[in-house]
Amino acid sequence: MPPKAQKRARDSSGDQNDVELAKKRSAEGSLVVVSTRGSTETVKESGALIPGTQRTSELSSPNIILSGHEGEIFTCKFSPDGNSIASGSFDKRIFLWRVFGNNENYSVLMGHSNAVLELHWSTDSSMIFSCSPDKTVQVWDAESLTRIKRIKHDAMVNTCCPTRKGQILVASGGDDNKTKIWDMRQWRRCAAVLEGSYPITSVAFSEGGDQVFVCDVAGTVEVWELRKNEVLYRMYGHMDAITGSSLSPDGAHLLTNSMDNTLRCWDVRPFVQGGDSQRCVKTFTGHTHGVDKNLLKCSWSADGSMVSSGSSDSPAHSYIWEFHTRKLLYRLPGHKATCNEVVFHPTSPIVLSCSSDSTMWLGELASS
Repeated sequence: MPPKAQKRARDSSGDQNDVELAKKRSAEGSLVVVSTRGSTETVKESGALIPGTQRTSELSSPNIILSGHEGEIFTCKFSPDGNSIASGSFDKRIFLWRVFGNNENYSVLMGHSNAVLELHWSTDSSMIFSCSPDKTVQVWDAESLTRIKRIKHDAMVNTCCPTRKGQILVASGGDDNKTKIWDMRQWRRCAAVLEGSYPITSVAFSEGGDQVFVCDVAGTVEVWELRKNEVLYRMYGHMDAITGSSLSPDGAHLLTNSMDNTLRCWDVRPFVQGGDSQRCVKTFTGHTHGVDKNLLKCSWSADGSMVSSGSSDSPAHSYIWEFHTRKLLYRLPGHKATCNEVVFHPTSPIVLSCSSDSTMWLGELASS
């Protein structure tokens, strides 16, 4: 467990401000200090290297706490280029951070009038898509740091997801049982409406962008064919609401997280031996969902060798499994409240987790 956070007050002008400091010893015998303003300084301390410890990334320290949000952090993502982090919170704001260097909190995007429940980067790292119970999906220019689109729903929006390649489409799902498809070239008009039977909690596109995986509170995954605007098949297995979904890097498998305390992997290739009833190929267990009923997300590593989930166990942990063997590789401590999402860096052995304790942990994994 990390040392308890300490508080001190000091800035260059001598004014006294309460600034939360998180201290942890790195492999180089240093202390990393992260303030609520998002700036990070490394203070050298006497001491030798820890025997047997080897650094695996270019982070300033093996573990770093990012703080600054004034409410629960529900979602966090690395940009595909690996240089930035976006985080969304109950405080209605999106924070942008540098991954390396001093982990600067370089911008705050404001526009939502309710909590930010989910966000994603575009594949080229130029845009950010976010959704909120304020009944909107909003699109942000990650370079000019301005909002460029505000798309309205008829009900609370729980989830959103863009296509990976080709024509940029965005899917969004809400409490009105509807999944809406938006074409960013003609975003003022909804391109398609997919009618479900229950509130939608998670959506994801197929690799080609021609199918949408729609997850609901009943624990069902519906696979929609956009060309025909109809359900191709349904996947059953979860016994409670699905809270998050993620497509594998190769597009062959869909990962889903559920309040039944399981993470399931589904084979979503066109033809599966045994038919649609045999699509669930793996189940991961260990993490738990709590009474807060947060929409815990799930993620893949860039090479597809690991999967992750947050958890509501006490104290909260970040869970990482090896995909092929289902072995639990890491059960990472640190958060003081529900860990809502755990994501992998696109190129380095680094993970990021966000929590209802209003902090994020950025840390490196051991070399394999």
